Amino acid sequence: MRMYDIIDKKKLGEKLTNEEIAFFVKGYTDGSIPDYQASALLMAIAINGMDVRETTELTLLMAKSGEMLDLSVIKGVHVDKHSSGGVGDKTTLIIGPMVASLGIPVAKMSGRGLGHTGGTIDKLESIPGFNTSLSKETFFNNVNTLGLAVAGQTANLAPADKKLYALRDVTATVSSIPLIAASIMSKKLAAGADVIVLDVKTGSGAFMKTVDSAKELARRMVDIGNNAGRKTFAVITDMNDPLGIAVGNSLEVIEAINALKGKGDEKLMEVVYKLASYMVYGAGKASSPEEAREKLEETITSGKALETFAKFVKAQGGDDRYVYDTSFFELGKIKEDLLSDIDGYVSDIRADEVGIASLILGGGREKKDDVIDPGVGIIINKKTSDRVLKGEPLATLYANDASKLAEAKKRLRGAFTIGAEKVGAYKMIYDTVE
Repeated sequence: MRMYDIIDKKKLGEKLTNEEIAFFVKGYTDGSIPDYQASALLMAIAINGMDVRETTELTLLMAKSGEMLDLSVIKGVHVDKHSSGGVGDKTTLIIGPMVASLGIPVAKMSGRGLGHTGGTIDKLESIPGFNTSLSKETFFNNVNTLGLAVAGQTANLAPADKKLYALRDVTATVSSIPLIAASIMSKKLAAGADVIVLDVKTGSGAFMKTVDSAKELARRMVDIGNNAGRKTFAVITDMNDPLGIAVGNSLEVIEAINALKGKGDEKLMEVVYKLASYMVYGAGKASSPEEAREKLEETITSGKALETFAKFVKAQGGDDRYVYDTSFFELGKIKEDLLSDIDGYVSDIRADEVGIASLILGGGREKKDDVIDPGVGIIINKKTSDRVLKGEPLATLYANDASKLAEAKKRLRGAFTIGAEKVGAYKMIYDTVE
């Protein structure tokens, strides 16, 4: 078998056999297939696509290119949630303890942020002492005793995806739906969950800019998951506005804690309850998502979810005093409002620009080795469709560097559009795919 022939076949729009896909994944992972040939095949796939069978096979082989996490030592049905990335997305911090407090084990491998989208690991590490580098034994033990553990992804989880993603990033092939689906689902399958709930975001702050493209990606990933024997659901959610009111690591943890205390932003909680309901329903702990939501609401009103979060923080080395008193968090020393220049209504907020403004402050990283400042970030005071008067704060910035603040403030002003007429607020949930 020759790589040249595989490239030529896909270039002509033909379907690859399972054996040809296996030859490519193995060869590129072990280094026997060079970057230039892998790049050529990725471009052919980006142009001509892959069908469900091809995409599923590619995903399974990428998942099996490294360690396949065995969760059989954890009691119960294992559930996992994955977001396709967004600005202000702290749903894992809220959903994890809610679901775990219902006796459903949540064993989650999460990543760090890169660019304008945040990472769950970075958020959790803004709690002093919190450790995400857990041994397997500690990880499994925490899930069995507390119902919840979150750790960084192991170096050997889907190594084929790591190599291919780096190549896609520099060859203009990131936007291919089969390649996105295979990348996300290979990691989810390798992580071992029985039930997978996918949060597929659409809008200005998401990779999928249209609802139709988000639905296409969701359908492909659900098909892959189900074909691989995992019960898989996807929810199409909005990412035009930032999710919730906080963008930045400590600020987002504070918002998540407030949500667990019953003081969550309404739109944020709409997404949280939708995703968590499918996790509970998929695990067989409710006869419908609607019944699951009722049980989840009770975890907030009873305080069980907050208690679970505090125990989870303490079990991973974090200071649980921060959970009960968020004033312990050290925020940026410079606090400044972005004021509206005119009267009107907020007609648009570019979520991606808000994310970039937070990155400029030091709340994100452009390169993998950049150091994050957990105390900086942005609070959004006015959302799309809100009335605003001249001189009212649109947002509040927290910074530790005056020059970064000035640059971020300029960027943030460009994120807001103020119009004379009131526009409708964005829907938070567009569709579900089962």
